[in-house]
Order: sequence, then structure tokens, then C-alpha cells
Amino acid sequence: MNLLEVIGIEKNEVRGNGLVDINFTQKRFEKIAIAGETGSGKSTLLKIIAGLIQPDAGNTFFEGTRVKGPNEELIPGHKGIAYLVQNFDIPHFLTVEQVLIYANPLSDADAEKDPFAQSLYKTCRITHLLKRRTDQLSGGEKQRVALTRLLITQPKLLLLDEPFSNLDMIHKNILKEVIAEISDKLQTTCLLVSHDPMDTLSWADNIIVMKEGKIVQKGTPEDIYKKPDNEYVAGLFGKYNLLPPPLSKLLLGSKYKSSDKEGLFIRPEHLIVTKSEKDLSIKGIVYQNFFYGSYSELAIRVEKGLIITVKTTHSHSFERGHVVFISLSQ
Repeated sequence: MNLLEVIGIEKNEVRGNGLVDINFTQKRFEKIAIAGETGSGKSTLLKIIAGLIQPDAGNTFFEGTRVKGPNEELIPGHKGIAYLVQNFDIPHFLTVEQVLIYANPLSDADAEKDPFAQSLYKTCRITHLLKRRTDQLSGGEKQRVALTRLLITQPKLLLLDEPFSNLDMIHKNILKEVIAEISDKLQTTCLLVSHDPMDTLSWADNIIVMKEGKIVQKGTPEDIYKKPDNEYVAGLFGKYNLLPPPLSKLLLGSKYKSSDKEGLFIRPEHLIVTKSEKDLSIKGIVYQNFFYGSYSELAIRVEKGLIITVKTTHSHSFERGHVVFISLSQ
């Protein structure tokens, strides 16, 4: 049985963020990320799954039971589903330990000795914060405390709405480590929304891409990254080149499919550049060389003024004006 089933969900919104015929399933411990531009309906979908917004059509089933919306429940939400909102809040002027003891379903005395809670504190990297007041915490520390407060009730599904936004790199990396361990150590399934491809590609088992309230592509991170269905999906997950059919044929040769009328999507790192002509290559002239530390990106002008971007670790070999040849990496 699937842990989560989302069937035909629709939501009409005057100001956008509506949803149109959303369908997907999630297995227990499967990590799913939902990606899309601002206003694509990602947060609205999470709130419907959590039982916090009433859909206009369709149903959500959690462990085979329909999740009821706020029109049907006096207290919205589902006890087996936890939702970490973007603008989370924790009580002020209490110690972290007090906040978490109050959230623990055990009695105060038992909560202090709860072995699950102690393990959770370590997983969420907050053991050293327990005696500190909440108004003395950084934004990243507050977020981990808010996450711990949700997990202490041992939900089976955790919904994370843009958890990495507004975090500095140090706290972002810590939170990534925490989320990566939640499923393994706490037996909690995670569904995450993020607009940053670096937050999802290395973490998710499957990715759902949304645009204007609709699902436009589903797949593994590798498929979504390497085989985007359109420019919108390609652009969400980093830089890309869209080569018209004539140039695509130069690179692919006999492997070129004439049915691919839109052209060929190729990531900059999937191309190589040389000074000598090769079979199945495109001739061009180096237009710009952008240095990024461990690699550089060459902007190469080819026929009809088209610019192709190539990622390389040998940027010192190519200067502006050099004639080069672009081919697919093996």
C-alpha cells in the first residue's frame, strides 16, 4: 500500500496558486521533491495534503484513509502528518528544552527521560541548545528546533515547505544533513518543496515539477536533469543549451532523431571543447570565459550567432577569439 495517494486534486484561486488535476503517489520512505517557480502551487498542494486547506475537487489518502480538510474538521490537520511551514514560529522567552517538553505527548517527567527524544535531539543537532532561550537562537537554530518539535510526536509523513530558504550556507548544510538522516533514523517519510535544484537533485528519489498549478513532468532526478520535457523544466535545474535540429544532427550523427523537432537539451558539463576538429563536432569561436574556481564556463559563438555554454576545467587553454570545436562527452 502507498503511504500517500493524491487523486485529482483541484483548487481554484483568484490570485493564482491554484491546482489542476494533481495526481501522484508516495511509498513509505520514498523521498519526493516538488519543484516549480514561485506561484506554481507547491505550497498550496502541501497544505491540502496536510489537511489545512480544503480542495475544491479530488481527495488525498494517507495510509488508505482520506485526509479531511478544515471544512470537515474542527481542528485542521492530520496527526500522522507534520508540516514545517516557511514562516515557522516557536514560543518566545522559553528554553528550547521547555518548548520540546511541552510538545512531547508524554508527561513532563517522562518527557525529560524519553530515549526517543534524546535521539531526536542528536539527529536534529540541537542537544547543545537545550538550555538556551529561544530568543537567543539564530534563524537556522530556530528552524531545527521547530523541526524537532514536529518530529517529537513521531509523524509518519513530514512535509517541508522551502526549508532551506533564508539560511546561510553553514546552517543550510547542517539542515541538509538532518533531513537526510530523518528517514533512516526516525522512520519518517519526507515530501519536500524547494526552488533550488541543488536542494533536490542529490536528495530526492523522485521529483515532481509543477507550473501554473499543473504537473508538467515527473521522474528521477537524473531523468529530470538530463531529459527535461521542455525549457521550463530545463531552466529550473540549472544552465542548459537548446540546440536547433541542424546542430543537434552535427553532434549526434546517426543517433539523431528527426522527431525531436524542438531541438536537443544539453547541459554545459555534457560537452567538451578542443582546438582540433573531431568527428561529430560543431565549430565555434570563444566569446567569453567565466571563472568559477574549480571550473570555468566558456561561452562559444557558433553559426547564426547562437551561444553554446561549455563547462571545462581547462579554461586556461582557451582565450577569447580562439577557434574551437564542441562535441558530446562520452
